[in-house]
Amino acid sequence: MPLRHRPARHRRHAALTGLIALATAGVVALSAAPQAAAADTWTEVGSDRADPLTESQGLTSVEVPAGSPNHYTGIGTIPIGVSSRGWNHVGDPDASYNGYYVEPYQRDSGGAKMFRVQAPGGGWSEYVHTLGSGEAMNNSWVAISPDGQWMLSGEYGTMTRFLVFPTPGVNAATSPSANLPQVSTVNLDHPVRDVQGCDFSTPTQLLCSSDDPAGTLFGVTKPLLQVDLSGQANGTSDVSGHVTALRQLPLRSSCSGTFEAEGIDYDRRTGTLRVIVVSPGFCVLTDSKTYRFTRS
Repeated sequence: MPLRHRPARHRRHAALTGLIALATAGVVALSAAPQAAAADTWTEVGSDRADPLTESQGLTSVEVPAGSPNHYTGIGTIPIGVSSRGWNHVGDPDASYNGYYVEPYQRDSGGAKMFRVQAPGGGWSEYVHTLGSGEAMNNSWVAISPDGQWMLSGEYGTMTRFLVFPTPGVNAATSPSANLPQVSTVNLDHPVRDVQGCDFSTPTQLLCSSDDPAGTLFGVTKPLLQVDLSGQANGTSDVSGHVTALRQLPLRSSCSGTFEAEGIDYDRRTGTLRVIVVSPGFCVLTDSKTYRFTRS
């Protein structure tokens, strides 16, 4: 597990302030590169600029209450009271269908992860999970099962599993005053690398964004993945997951360099899939995008 990734990422986030200052001083962005064509059943239908401070880590659609805006995470969305206690990285969030919203947090050291939960009424609470034997400290994303009772989470690096927890705040077995336990595992039939987000498209299917820079696992870098489960993930037994690479995520920018695939959201109300891709270099400020896809 290459834990060096996250500190480097913190340095990148810290550099955003300087880049923004440079942009406001009058540096002009170059014109956008030509659009690449989609190559599979998920067809790109549009994109929106992703703000590098507040929309660069993850996103989720929120169904309850009706009319709720989409939620995004980024370094600029971390409350000072949270970051001051060492929780300085937020990942890709998710929301349950009954209105609970969950953000995954990690810190640079220590033996725990934290999940910050907002109840439908607006109140916040924190649930801490003590790392198990061999568990990586990274807390890249969460995906809440359609029934709301179970939450999947992922580690960074090359992995062959996802972790399953009772959904904090929703599952009656959880409490902010008690350790949030891992209750089961999704065992993948193919390794995945640097998964930055997953979301349920059905009770037994996940769509995931991978920041894989090498392309050796599926023959393509930065793939959109589909994981088909052998059964519904829950706290009673492990399930297996069949992994398929569907396509490469869009990598278009006025700047050359390394892109970063980030969080993902599937909005079941509209059938729209959205994925954040952060642009390289200075263009992190100007043409990072949240891409929208529909199944054709």
